Amino acid sequence: METENSISRIQGAITRNSELFDELAQLYKIFADSSRVKILCALTQSEMCVSEISEFLSITQSAVSHQLRILKTSNLVKTRRAGKSIIYSLTDDHVRTIIDCGMEHIAE
Repeated sequence: METENSISRIQGAITRNSELFDELAQLYKIFADSSRVKILCALTQSEMCVSEISEFLSITQSAVSHQLRILKTSNLVKTRRAGKSIIYSLTDDHVRTIIDCGMEHIAE
């Protein structure tokens, strides 16, 4: 009987949170591209403009811009204007935590 109640409770939680699970899966898909992960790792160290990221990671500015657009749409990076430059940084410490936890996990 207790097992049936547990299963029922779990099924209810999954059903109620179905949309959240879909959003979480979409978030993790963003991390499936190594260029995006490299950009996020670089931004954990310092905010940067496209040309700096491009030079730092040896990726074309076009490729960096494309990946940054995806990261910004996913709310993982934010921008600010500094003169004529657009400066990118992590949206918040949650993004840094995701990167740090992932690195810690694979290092084990």
